[in-house]
Amino acid sequence: MEDGTLWTTLTEQREVDGPIVYGYLRLDRSSHERLAALTVTLAQYCDQHELQLCGIFTDRGRGSVNDRAFVGLLNLLTVSDAYGVVLPTSHHLGGRRIADQRRERIDALGARLLYVRDSRRTAPPALRSIQAWPLASSRR
Repeated sequence: MEDGTLWTTLTEQREVDGPIVYGYLRLDRSSHERLAALTVTLAQYCDQHELQLCGIFTDRGRGSVNDRAFVGLLNLLTVSDAYGVVLPTSHHLGGRRIADQRRERIDALGARLLYVRDSRRTAPPALRSIQAWPLASSRR
């Protein structure tokens, strides 16, 4: 400024979009209530971590590595500048073989995997149910 005063704008005073993420759910025989609860869980996690949740992809059943919603997610990650994919737990990626393939495909696109609750941790059950455990699997 002309009078020598330096003006800065704090981001806390302005709306700033967080990194873009997409949710992914794989549900076996789950009710609409469970889907709604998991959707709220993903949204709350993103709010807490200042992430912009731009959509949730949902596959039903045991499936394969090429389930429709997962392929749609990959297609979107290919053309967007998304930060990552958020899931309730790693179990939503599928069984071990399928989950490994899915992790590799997401990692190859440079996106991170973020888990609301890391199912591999050994925290007591009471703590696992209330804490968020972000886990980055990529190098972005």
